[in-house]
Amino acid sequence: MKKLRLILGDQLNHTHSWYQEQDDEVVYFMAEMRQETDYVKHHIQKVVAFFMAMREFTSWLQERGHTVVYYQLDDARNTQSLTENLEQLIVQYDIEQFEYQLPDEYRLDELLVRFRESVNIPVQSCDTEHFMSSRTDLQEFFKGKKQFTMEYFYRMMRKRYDIMIINDKDPEGGKWNFDHSNRNKWKGETLIPHERGFRKDAREIVELLEKEGVKTIGRITEKHFNWPTSRADGLSVLRYFCENLLVHFGDYQDAMDPDQAYLYHSRLSFAMNSKLLDPQEVIETVIDYWRDNSEEISISQVEGFVRQILGWREYMRGMYWMQMPEFATVNTLENTNDLPDFYWTGKTKMNCLSCSINNSLDNAYAHHIQRLMVTGNYALLTMCDPSQVDKWYLGIYIDAIEWVEITNTRGMSQWADGGKIATKPYVSSGSYINKMSNYCKGCHYKVSKKTGEDACPFNALYWNFLSEKRAHFENNNRMNMMLSLLDKMDKKTLQAHQERAQDIIEHPENY
Repeated sequence: MKKLRLILGDQLNHTHSWYQEQDDEVVYFMAEMRQETDYVKHHIQKVVAFFMAMREFTSWLQERGHTVVYYQLDDARNTQSLTENLEQLIVQYDIEQFEYQLPDEYRLDELLVRFRESVNIPVQSCDTEHFMSSRTDLQEFFKGKKQFTMEYFYRMMRKRYDIMIINDKDPEGGKWNFDHSNRNKWKGETLIPHERGFRKDAREIVELLEKEGVKTIGRITEKHFNWPTSRADGLSVLRYFCENLLVHFGDYQDAMDPDQAYLYHSRLSFAMNSKLLDPQEVIETVIDYWRDNSEEISISQVEGFVRQILGWREYMRGMYWMQMPEFATVNTLENTNDLPDFYWTGKTKMNCLSCSINNSLDNAYAHHIQRLMVTGNYALLTMCDPSQVDKWYLGIYIDAIEWVEITNTRGMSQWADGGKIATKPYVSSGSYINKMSNYCKGCHYKVSKKTGEDACPFNALYWNFLSEKRAHFENNNRMNMMLSLLDKMDKKTLQAHQERAQDIIEHPENY
């Protein structure tokens, strides 16, 4: 039976059961398509990374005797539509059965469900064999519950996979979570090794994108395109992380510095989200390295890393499938303002935003605290439309695929879901940014000043936001202290905050 098997750009799983045996009756199909480059404006490094990884994966399959049809963006056969390309191939190769791995984006999942119903040949779907939980595990775990606390899901997953568990039930080290040990500001006391480097020539793909008129954001140079795009690359980055960065990962995972793009972060997210690396193998590799070097590496470094993958990553995917498609439009706080232009240029006098945005424009990267407490914090405090925020986050980051982006952005960062993912909004004045970063020292504004033209804009925005949205938080126990402080604030001071916040929101170009 002649079979056509579809491989999407984020399904580059070398260990998938599909590829264990070569079969002349199977044709694999991959394509670079305007359908995918254009549904949101992506960072140029993101497009390059996916195209490069897809091409390398195609070569890997062909070297093992598999038949692969690969359409580059300018291929004359390429209709730029996934379903139209599939229809052509079914006719061209006399395909008798179509098979695909379940997509991780709702948009593509629905597209393939409709396609399945439209064709006159048998269609089979299968799992991507990547995640450590199913689409529905989280929904089943929280069945009948009103709150979806990640920590409980994380503990269940630790037990399920016997990860850092003793006596079949207790957490190794006596605690499930070492988060309180992972909140240090980096003050230059430790050496930060340079990131693992690659020699990647992206010129062919960049020229192709320019020739075809694909609109992108961000910057790319030979110096800046330095991402793993093959399984070998990913394994190299994983080894480098263990040997050079794990020792301080937990200590400084929330820290921010204007001169350090990556600090001790692993840079594994693209390799994992494109499925070049398996989350379980990443976790096991890190834990094995820690056990061999436990005299130098504390348990808090490892647990913090494991929690990001086994906890947040799996949890966010489960929340995505539990809440879509309604989640993509929810806007509990009714925020409608436009995202400022400086999110695409980095041109702002606020140093934390300038550094974080320019890092993103240069490297298609920012770590979770930069995304949450700088760019996300500002967008929420200025009450920006969460749909605009979604599009920016989905486009600018190399690791952004909707299942992980929208849950973190619309849910955790923008509190648009009313608290399903985050029990309180992640907003702060300038004091938190100063506590966790070195941005404030080089800023045009003074974080210590609460009012006045040279005061940190986050200070006025924070109190204005609490005042504007307090009706949403009056029954939220985690907001009681801040609302109490708001109530005690001198009315003239609050009015000054509100007036300045309004000016910032209406004229962000001045700040």
